[in-house]
Amino acid sequence: MVIARSLLLFVIAAVAEIGGASLVWQGVREHRGWWWMVGGVLALGAYGFVATLQPDSHFGRILAAYGGIFVAGSLAWAVVMDGFRPDRWDMIGAAVCLVGVVVIMYAPRGGA
Repeated sequence: MVIARSLLLFVIAAVAEIGGASLVWQGVREHRGWWWMVGGVLALGAYGFVATLQPDSHFGRILAAYGGIFVAGSLAWAVVMDGFRPDRWDMIGAAVCLVGVVVIMYAPRGGA
C-alpha cells in the first residue's frame, strides 16, 4: 500500500509539474496571456507541495526518483497533448528511467 501511495503521488506530481510548465509555455510562447502563466505557476507550486507527501523522508532520493517519472511523464504528455510519436529510443530511455525510479525508491535497504 505504501508503494501504491508513493506511485500515485509521483503521478500527481508529474501532472502538476508538466501541466504547469505547459501552461507557462502556452502563456508565453503561444501568447495566451498571463492567466495561463499564473495557472502554470500555481500548478508548479502544487508539484512542490505534493512531493512533501511522499512517505520517504529523504528529499534528495525523492527528487532523484521523480526525475525518472518526469522523463516518462513528459513523453506521455507529449503523446496525449501534442500528438508526439516517440521512437523506440524514446521508449527505451523512458523505461530505463522508470527502472531507476524503482531502484532508487523501492529497493530493500539494509541497516548500513
